[in-house]
Amino acid sequence: MSDQPVRVLVCGDVQGRLDALFSRVQAVQKKTGQFDLLLCVGEFFGTTPEAEAAWRQYRTGAKKAPVHTYVLGAASPDTEKNFANADGCELAENITYLGRRGLFTGVSGLQIAYVSGREAEREAAAGAAAHCFTWADLSALSGPLTCGSRFRGVDILLTSQWPRGVWHFGNTPEGNVKTCGSGSLANLADKLKPRYHFAGLEGVHYERLPYRNHLVLQENAQHVSRFIALATVNNPAKKKYLYAFNIVPMATMDAAQLVTQPQDVTENPYRRKDKGDVQKTWSSGAAEEEEPATQFFFDLAEKRGGGGRGRGRGRGGGEGGGARKRPDGAGPGGDAHHQSKQPRRHPPPTGPCWFCLASPQVEKHLVVSIGSNCYLAVAKGGLTPQHVLILPIGHYQSVVELSGAVLDEMERYKAALQRFYRSKGLRCVLFERNYRSQHLQLQVVPVPLDRCSTEDLKEAFMVQAQDQNMELMEIPQHTHLKQIVPPGTPYFYVELDSGEKLLHRIQKNFPLQFGREVLASEAVLNIPTRADWKECKQTREEEEEVCRLLRDDFQPYDFNWEDD
Repeated sequence: MSDQPVRVLVCGDVQGRLDALFSRVQAVQKKTGQFDLLLCVGEFFGTTPEAEAAWRQYRTGAKKAPVHTYVLGAASPDTEKNFANADGCELAENITYLGRRGLFTGVSGLQIAYVSGREAEREAAAGAAAHCFTWADLSALSGPLTCGSRFRGVDILLTSQWPRGVWHFGNTPEGNVKTCGSGSLANLADKLKPRYHFAGLEGVHYERLPYRNHLVLQENAQHVSRFIALATVNNPAKKKYLYAFNIVPMATMDAAQLVTQPQDVTENPYRRKDKGDVQKTWSSGAAEEEEPATQFFFDLAEKRGGGGRGRGRGRGGGEGGGARKRPDGAGPGGDAHHQSKQPRRHPPPTGPCWFCLASPQVEKHLVVSIGSNCYLAVAKGGLTPQHVLILPIGHYQSVVELSGAVLDEMERYKAALQRFYRSKGLRCVLFERNYRSQHLQLQVVPVPLDRCSTEDLKEAFMVQAQDQNMELMEIPQHTHLKQIVPPGTPYFYVELDSGEKLLHRIQKNFPLQFGREVLASEAVLNIPTRADWKECKQTREEEEEVCRLLRDDFQPYDFNWEDD
C-alpha cells in the first residue's frame, strides 16, 4: 500500500445523463489532472428514450468513460432491468456496478463500503424487491467488519438513500428533507464510522459539518466523519452534483494525523436519546434468516456437499503415456480412459493439447486426483513439491469460459486444497495466466503461514506489478471474474486465501513467469532460482515419486474418495 493520496470524484444521481457527466469530468481532469476513480450514488440509469440511447453508446463501446467509474444499483423498479447480477459486474468498459452491498478495497488500500437502493418496508423485508435493501443486507456488511477490536472505520461509505437524522447537531439542509432517509442506514453509518459518507436521491446538495465518532473525555479520540449529499447531474438549478477530493487511505495514515479534530466538528447525529427506535429497526428479524456476511471461494465446499460421482478415480497414476515438454511449465497428466465415463460432452481442442485428459500428449504420471469435470495434477517444475494445478477435463481456455458444473467442481477442489494445506501449516495462492496458453491451468502454490501473511502476499504482487508498470486491480468482494472479463480477453488473475482477488488485463508484453517470479521472490518463498520452471526439471522417476507422495497425503481431503 502507498501513503499517496487517492484522487476521487463523486457524483449524485446521473439519471442517464452520461454525456453531460463525462464531459464535465473531462473538463475537470483537463484543468486539475487525472483522477483515480469516479463514484456514482443515487440513480445511475435514466428511463427516457434519450437516456437509453445514450447508454447504448457506452455499452457497445462506441463511447468510453474517461475514468474508472463505479456505480450503485437501482433505487426504483424502473431501473432494475439494468442490473442483472446483484453481486456486481462490469456494465461497460470503465463502468462497474459495485453490487447490492459490500466492501470494495482498491489497490491503494482505500476501503469503500456501499449499499444500493432504498430500505425495504418492514413487512416486505423477507422478499424485498431488487431495488431495496433489508436489515440482513446491512448486517451482512457490517458484521465481519465490526466484530474485531481493531476496526477503526472505513474510508468511504456510499448509499443511495440518506441516513435519517444526519442533520441533528449540525447545519440545516435546504429543502424539505428532514423526514427523508433510512434509520437503518443511520445505524450503519454509526457502526462503520466512514470518513466520508455520500448519498443521493433527494436532488439537493448538502455538506454536513464534520461530526465526532467518540465521546469527549470518555473515549479515545477517533477520526471525524463527513456526510455529503449531491444533486442530480445537469440539474436546472445548478446545484452541486460533482465533488472532488484527495484521500490518503486510513490504513496508511499516521494515527495522530487521522484523529485530528477540525474546529467546526459537532456531536454525532446518530447518538441521540431516541436512538433506541433506530436500533430496534436494525435488530428486527430472525437471526437464523441472516444472510452470510461474506462470500469466499473457499466457503463453497460444504454447501455443495460430498457428491459421490467419480470417487476413487485417478489413484493409479504411473501409467505410460505420451510425455512431452511443454512451453509453459505446467505438466499434468491422467487416465485417458476416464473420459469415457463422463456424463457430459466437453469441448474438444482444435489441435494437440497437453492438458486435455483424453489427449495422447497428456503426462499421466502427474495426476493426483480425477473428478467428474476437473482433475488435479502436480505442476511440472513446481515451485515446491506441493505446487499443483486444477485443470478442467474438457478443453477450456480460461475460467471465464467454464460451464457451471465445471466451475462448481473447481471450487470444491479449491476448498479441499485449502483444508489440506492448512493441516500442513500452509496457506495457498491461486493464479491463472490466460495469455499464450490454450488450456486453463489454475496454479495453486502453498506458502508457509509463519512466513507470509495474506497482506504480505498481496503487497508482493502489487510491488512487482508496479515495478513492471502493470495495473493490478482488486475485484469487488462479491464479484466473480466471469462478470468482469469477457471470454477471449487476455488476463492475469490472483486469488488469496482471504478471498481477495487481483486482476490485470493483459495488453502486450506480459512476463510469462510473473506469478512464479512473485512467489519465488525473497519477499515470499525466497527461492529466486526456481522462478523459471525450466530450471526446475526432474526426471520422470522423481516426478512419479513426488506425485505418489502427494496423492497419498491428499487422499483424506479428496472428495472423490467420499463414501467409499
